[in-house]
Amino acid sequence: MPTYIGLLKLTDHGIKNIKEAPQRIENGIKAYEAMGGKFIAFYVVLGEYDYVAIGEAPSDEAHVAFFLALGVEGFVRTRTLKAFTKEEFAEIVKKLP
Repeated sequence: MPTYIGLLKLTDHGIKNIKEAPQRIENGIKAYEAMGGKFIAFYVVLGEYDYVAIGEAPSDEAHVAFFLALGVEGFVRTRTLKAFTKEEFAEIVKKLP
């Protein structure tokens, strides 16, 4: 399955309701897995973003649908990076002319 790195920023609504964040994170992990995804890691981080989430999803479309659903809730804004392993990268490089 493709791997995705999600970069998440709290909205004003999200920070006002920060005490509920741990439960929302757990619920989000369960929802991601229910749609066929595999949760790998979740971090609270310092810097430009507040959270980093790493997971695998069955498709780009499934991952985007999940992140759109997060956005609709209004607690976070998201950015997604599609990640490739070093082995996948090596296979891509082999295809170069």
